[in-house]
Amino acid sequence: MEWEIRIHNEENYIEVITKGVADKDSSLNMAKTIKETMQQHRITKALIDHRKIEGVSGEIIEIYDRPKLLRIIGLVLGIKIAEIIKPVHMKHFSFFETVCINQGFRISIFQEKLPALEWLLK
Repeated sequence: MEWEIRIHNEENYIEVITKGVADKDSSLNMAKTIKETMQQHRITKALIDHRKIEGVSGEIIEIYDRPKLLRIIGLVLGIKIAEIIKPVHMKHFSFFETVCINQGFRISIFQEKLPALEWLLK
């Protein structure tokens, strides 16, 4: 999976646009880059747009363990993440959202950008 990060200083959030195939390794590498960018710019909100990804891979146990791995790489619980996805990936990302929320992360999944931004920026 590839990604591009845009910084929106006025609204104080970063926007990440992804493409390709989302798998465990690329997702964790992206999370590290997001964490570093957020720390560098003192930003606590991220909008991740996955609508250009072609596919998602990963077993249920990998998704279940993801919050633990996010903590290991240094992603802190005080951040807020809105993810925009295609309807076809809803099952995968809904489970990810539930697991993350249960572990204390503030994350929400959307299919449209406007509601995602409204939630993120409030």
